[in-house]
Amino acid sequence: MRLPDLEAWAIFAAVAEHRSFSGAADAIGLSKATVSKAVSRLEAHLGVSLFHRTSRRLALTEAGGPLAEHAARIVAEAQAAEEAARVGASAPSGRVRMAVPMSFGIKNVAPLIAEFLAEHPQIEIELHLSDARVDIVAEGFDVALRIADLPDSSLRARRLCSIAAHLVAAPSYLAAHGTPTHAAQLGEHRLLGYTNITGPWRFRGPGGAEVSVRAAGPLGANSGEALVPALIAGLGIARLPGFIVGDALAAGQVVEILHDWAPAPIGLHLLTPPSSLRPARVEALIAFLSARLRD
Repeated sequence: MRLPDLEAWAIFAAVAEHRSFSGAADAIGLSKATVSKAVSRLEAHLGVSLFHRTSRRLALTEAGGPLAEHAARIVAEAQAAEEAARVGASAPSGRVRMAVPMSFGIKNVAPLIAEFLAEHPQIEIELHLSDARVDIVAEGFDVALRIADLPDSSLRARRLCSIAAHLVAAPSYLAAHGTPTHAAQLGEHRLLGYTNITGPWRFRGPGGAEVSVRAAGPLGANSGEALVPALIAGLGIARLPGFIVGDALAAGQVVEILHDWAPAPIGLHLLTPPSSLRPARVEALIAFLSARLRD
């Protein structure tokens, strides 16, 4: 039986993560030539091209994309196995890559990360803040927080809590367009869409009645913060979580409407790659966030 070329798989994972041969070489302490030869060796063994190469850009091929996920898992499990062998000998250490939605990350997660690092001085956190949905396996993240209804996935997901959504509009908008009294009337209004939360707006009203409305209006954005100026300017109605619209509500710049129709809460989920074997530093962060964010 021929053993797999684990070194080549690990080097391929590094190149896929950094989207650069030179970047991967710097990260893992090898020469660019060694990195290039390892990827070529793996391509020859597999009989497929893993990257599209140009003078300016390096991108995974159609075959390389899924294989990059396998490579990332191979490296993660090897790292976890090495760390498991050291458990008890030292405190958790090393880098954890974490992806978090922008606004929620700044307001709610960044203070917790500071607290976590004070408790675990040998751990380093690389915090990626973006409202775009990242591929945590292909992009090499250890942990991600996601605010959404999750589709079926190979990822391991843990629901931490529900985040209340608020249906709000500026007084000027309501004065100009009227205040809806039933959730179904929202279809007649200008709605500002927070595209990071996919799907129709769902409401439950008196007697258990349920209504779904598709958001359509002058502005949609994958950042809820980007909707707030248009909301305050009276350009439409928005459904936003409290950590985004709370200040505007407190200042009276917007008001809640349809009090009898509660928007469905949004789930906050903690996601990890499919492997159940994780380094102690990742387990420590997961346990910490799970405890702090369940409220």
